[in-house]
Amino acid sequence: MLNKRNRIIGKIVTYISLVFFSAICIFPFLWMLLSALKPKTEIRTAAPSFLIHAPTLENFKRVLVDVGFLQYIKNSFFVSIVACILSMVIAVMAGYALSRYYKMKLVKTSNLAMMLSQMIPGVLLLVPLYLIMQKMQILESYTSLILAYTTFVIPLCTFMMSSFFDTVPLALEEAAEIDGCNKAQTIFKIILPLSLPSLVSTGLYAFINAWNEFMFGYIFISTDKYRTLTPAIMLFKGVNTVDWGGLMAGSVVAVIPVTFIFLFLQRYFLAGLMSGSVKG
Repeated sequence: MLNKRNRIIGKIVTYISLVFFSAICIFPFLWMLLSALKPKTEIRTAAPSFLIHAPTLENFKRVLVDVGFLQYIKNSFFVSIVACILSMVIAVMAGYALSRYYKMKLVKTSNLAMMLSQMIPGVLLLVPLYLIMQKMQILESYTSLILAYTTFVIPLCTFMMSSFFDTVPLALEEAAEIDGCNKAQTIFKIILPLSLPSLVSTGLYAFINAWNEFMFGYIFISTDKYRTLTPAIMLFKGVNTVDWGGLMAGSVVAVIPVTFIFLFLQRYFLAGLMSGSVKG
């Protein structure tokens, strides 16, 4: 009887804790959405409230029509998709090499170099990257963003894919070789179909990282033609004033695509995260 009572109390405490922490996580997004639907007079009131007395879509109209956020959304999708594809191609090949040829000296050195690269904050490389891209004359272009985003996500993407490849039995590859498959055919016909969850989770990480990145997009791009969505939100912040309604509406527009993509691919994402966690 006592054990049953303890279990019930434990469940109650657990659920209360989950609800509390969920509320903390959801509150900023809820407040952002409510602020985007408020007119300017209600946003700047001295007593903020969850209630909206005069809901309006004026902020979203200003963001999508007047400011031209649709162009920034298109730019973000293009840069994120290309960076995601490049990262995945390199990560699959590098991850396979780390998994299958880990005893080679070159592979060990590459593995160590990628681990060390994860310890370097991106802001420290901002000036060197800017100067390099200036010399290459690729500033103010998609290429500068794609190269920067791809470079910074490749190490972790490689480790994620390598962790999954470690769980794939060598017997599958040996069977494929007996059937006449070369190494490339083995990877694309045997291993990659088995690694769909890991591919999705790794690709989703690369896509979201490129979509949400602000620093490089803000420094490398200054023209509307190539500006991406996240730096474009800063257009609502002036020197002396901030358009809070437009800023909140722009933030909502930036969050919605990634939210739907994540919800649609959630089961693959979770399966991919778990696939390399247990070996055997």
